[in-house]
Amino acid sequence: MTIPGFRSVPFTGVIYVMAEAAGRGYRYGHPEWCNLGQGQPETGPLPGAPARVSEVKIGPGDQDYAPIPGLWELRRAVADLYNELYRQDARSKYTERNVCICSGGRASLTRAVAALGQVNLGHFLPDYTAYEELLDVFKLFTAIPILLEGQSGYHFGLDELRREITGRGLSALLLSNPCNPTGRVIQGEELKGWVDVARELGCSLLIDEFYSHYVWDTVADDPGLVSAARYVSDVDADPVVLFDGLTKNWRYPGWRCTWIVAPQPVIEAVSSSGSFLDGGGSKPLQRSAIPLLALDLVQSETAAIHQAFRRKRRILGDGLKQAGIRFDVEPEGTFYWWGDVSALPASINDGMSFFRAALERKVICVPGEFFDINPGKRRSGRPSRFRHYVRFSFGPEEAAVVEGVRRVQEMVSALR
Repeated sequence: MTIPGFRSVPFTGVIYVMAEAAGRGYRYGHPEWCNLGQGQPETGPLPGAPARVSEVKIGPGDQDYAPIPGLWELRRAVADLYNELYRQDARSKYTERNVCICSGGRASLTRAVAALGQVNLGHFLPDYTAYEELLDVFKLFTAIPILLEGQSGYHFGLDELRREITGRGLSALLLSNPCNPTGRVIQGEELKGWVDVARELGCSLLIDEFYSHYVWDTVADDPGLVSAARYVSDVDADPVVLFDGLTKNWRYPGWRCTWIVAPQPVIEAVSSSGSFLDGGGSKPLQRSAIPLLALDLVQSETAAIHQAFRRKRRILGDGLKQAGIRFDVEPEGTFYWWGDVSALPASINDGMSFFRAALERKVICVPGEFFDINPGKRRSGRPSRFRHYVRFSFGPEEAAVVEGVRRVQEMVSALR
């Protein structure tokens, strides 16, 4: 049934698979299900990590609206953290005027995309599923897809970057780093080169850094965490716009507390777009987030993540390989494995068939076609370049990862 004036709005890929699982009885925390699909890290205590926040105090002033750019104190705390982590020796420092607080990762990305002008915006394939509707719903800019190849490990060199920016007239480029879903990480001198090219050619980099503390293959400049903030020369002139928040790196997805770090003119623009898109975030949660950005707490949380998630990375990857799933690249970052299932038995050798068969065994994963974030492809009806891929998450507790691997192996064996 249609209602006059309204269009059909598709679910993002992850929301779609969670809705399908819910239709088969899945509920959050259900002991019989293994959720290897949703992009959520385990949120409970980890060995060596700071104590989890269990209460939020609400003062009299917290009943009021928060400022649309966010609480000044939290904005300052974010700026201070970036300076401490990445810019201790830099002359140009971030201040609270370089930070905007938002109510979730999608909200921060939506604010930024809504502030773009009549420009060509480049984006990569594959990448985060929620980008697709953003790229289609705002009509001022033109979205230009750039296909990455698995044969090269999804690498995109600086010469290729220059060619795409100049040849396609790109004024902005949207990407996740580390990349969701492939796990590819741009870091060290390579990332510095990206920032240098953006500065030289006048192309804004919109970099989703929500997995920036989940870095497994490290270089000297970025030991265990990565951000383009390290390579910015002038915080108010370099066209680098960064997105992060409590969702992944602090393991508080339910807080919906995120931020944009950017030159002041961008912060002014995204604050204005927020005034009509969402009106600002939760004031008590923003206030409670301030202590979480202390440097020692961030360092101990990141160390605990590395210890626990490296082990789960190995368990999931080894188990999926034994089941016959192939990988173009092992994840250098994030908590995902991006697998090619084309060599499996015919009934499960494409992402959607594999996903549906796994649901019958109460295992959730995400078909690769949802990461083909190309509105033009969707309208054309052509098969996805990534239809034989599946994204698997090692975000859940270790027991769920172990059991999920066992069920996948059992499913594949039963069909051989």
